[in-house]
Amino acid sequence: MRLTTCALATFGCVVFHVGMSKPAVLPLLAATALLLLPTTRGAVETAARSSLAFVGTYTGAKSQGIYAFRFDPATGDVVPLGLAAATENPTFLALHPNGRFLYAVNETGNFQGKPAGSVTALAIDRATGRLRQLNQASTLGGGPCHLIVDRAGKFVIVANYGGGSVAVLPIRADGMVGTASAFVQHHGSSVNRQRQEAPHAHGATLSPDERFLFVPDLGLDQLVTYRFNHADGTLAPGDPPFTALKPGSGPRHLVFHPDGHHAYVISELVSTVTEFTFDAATGGLTEQAGSPLLPADFQGQSTAAELAVHPDGRFLYASNRGHDSLAVFAIARSGALQLIERVPSGGRTPRHFALDPTGRWLWAASQDNSEIVVFRVDTNTGRLEPTGTKLAAGSPVCVCFLELDAAGL
Repeated sequence: MRLTTCALATFGCVVFHVGMSKPAVLPLLAATALLLLPTTRGAVETAARSSLAFVGTYTGAKSQGIYAFRFDPATGDVVPLGLAAATENPTFLALHPNGRFLYAVNETGNFQGKPAGSVTALAIDRATGRLRQLNQASTLGGGPCHLIVDRAGKFVIVANYGGGSVAVLPIRADGMVGTASAFVQHHGSSVNRQRQEAPHAHGATLSPDERFLFVPDLGLDQLVTYRFNHADGTLAPGDPPFTALKPGSGPRHLVFHPDGHHAYVISELVSTVTEFTFDAATGGLTEQAGSPLLPADFQGQSTAAELAVHPDGRFLYASNRGHDSLAVFAIARSGALQLIERVPSGGRTPRHFALDPTGRWLWAASQDNSEIVVFRVDTNTGRLEPTGTKLAAGSPVCVCFLELDAAGL
């Protein structure tokens, strides 16, 4: 069994290795001794292949903000690095393309005395995993839940769930975020009176050429479309301005296939994934087919959460909260989905999951039992195998990987 260096974090001292049925908890003195052991050639090679994983959370009794882990995708070894930055409800994270900055939504309803949430800009210390707050800026709407950074690293785009709106914040050369360059308020409702009484923007996705922005609005049953201006960070209505889904669907997130011609939308309220074809010239989305995420005989309460396409484009993954599972689909050349398997997520309420940059590992964040469950991905079949590694993190709701260079920095 390979041992990794032990990090003295909030959760105590834990040494993890993929394949262990349970994490080994070491006494404090023994763990401290591990820190003093000479570095071996194997350890150096592991560090050279490492990544940083940042975990956003709901803050409270079990969490103070964003936590960090060092991860070796060659072996699956994980080292907890503890609290990276204290900040309120950093429930979704996005990296700057230069790898120097991290951005987090602060999912709150009040910022500087006004009904809004905020985005926090943070500088990354790649050697330690620590994050240093640069500044914060208002999202102009309450309850921001999702954000992205454009490929040029010039803008943060954020969806405000509580406020039912979308905002664009410019990124300065020093990584700080500025006052919003664009803000659009959505209007309307749909058929589910409890969940769709008002607009609830739940995601932001740029098209492959970044000419169009798509905002799934759970409250409107629409994929709202904007033209995105790279020069000044402004938004203009698309033509058409939205793509409608079936009433009561509750679209949550949209992802594009690497081929740029297909997109997939996960609908929270009906637990489906819907395939669309994409017209890059017009920004149009055309619905093709929907696939259920839950077994036909499931009778409980469950809502769909996250989805992701494997880097090689052959598989799609989605999570179910309530059924507490991960659904795995094969993607045909036509873009159609075929169910491969459903596997238990290993925890309660898999709010989010992320594939690491190699596509060989999947980390599922179990919000309601404060654990991250690590799966090995069979890159030939797409199937998931639980490794036995479970990482402690209070109310985790987002996982974000930063691939390091050959020196581990």
